[in-house]
Amino acid sequence: MFNLIKKAMFTGIGLALKTKDEVKDLAEELVKKGEVSEKEGKKFLDELQERYDDAQNKLEQRVESIVKKLIKKADLVTTDELKGLKKEIIELKKAVSEKA
Repeated sequence: MFNLIKKAMFTGIGLALKTKDEVKDLAEELVKKGEVSEKEGKKFLDELQERYDDAQNKLEQRVESIVKKLIKKADLVTTDELKGLKKEIIELKKAVSEKA
């Protein structure tokens, strides 16, 4: 189930990257044809990059939140929880060996 969600997210991210590249190519083509000035084209690309970065950050946050919810629903152990359990086991072994 997790792999399916992961694949779906990567597909969405791949589509976003493809769209960004296509828009960038279009902007560069408009500059070459002289339909927009180089300065306008640069400004457009800068704005595009800024919006893309913002959207990417928001998407990453949403994906992380969804994955955390799914892990919790599936009752899976997180890495932090596993590390905590390992630490407790080590401490218990140490306490037992000191009493023996």
